[in-house]
Amino acid sequence: MKKQFFVHEKAIVDSDNIGKGTKIWAFTHVLKGALIGENCNIGEGCFIETHSVIGNNVIIKNNISVWDKITIEDDCFLGPNVVLTNVINPRSSYKRGVDGFTPTLIKKGATIGANATIVCGNTLGEHCFIGAGAVVTKDVPDYAIMVGNPVKLIGYACQCGEKIDFDSACNECGRIYKYSDDTGCVLVSE
Repeated sequence: MKKQFFVHEKAIVDSDNIGKGTKIWAFTHVLKGALIGENCNIGEGCFIETHSVIGNNVIIKNNISVWDKITIEDDCFLGPNVVLTNVINPRSSYKRGVDGFTPTLIKKGATIGANATIVCGNTLGEHCFIGAGAVVTKDVPDYAIMVGNPVKLIGYACQCGEKIDFDSACNECGRIYKYSDDTGCVLVSE
């Protein structure tokens, strides 16, 4: 049976759990058991571990390792050289095994800029935007724009990527958001 995804001749793909239309480029290694959805683009020099989950329509640029217990939901973008982690207190002489790894969740539509570092154990909210070079050390709210080391909130971004002006329609796509201390940033009209 013909594969319904593309694998560059210089990539190593040991997993059969890869969705239709996905592209995996040179010098990338996907371990057996890794789950990759449909229409993803996995750049050169990536490493995808066994107990990782990547949703549909995800773009992972060059030189990124997706370790065990990292979940990336649909429609996410990871810029070049993003660093993901899965051990909160690593020690070379202490082998934890997969049960000792700390999960990280990157929710639907999140964007992570080039060279950002995501410390394990955190959740990145839906459609959040992490600036290039940022260091994420805490959970990130939905739609939040976070920059710096450690990250700090500087605003909110629409699903289309434009900065949100609460209670006004987005100039790009027309969506309307509201903000409250109880619920944070919420989409109220598409």
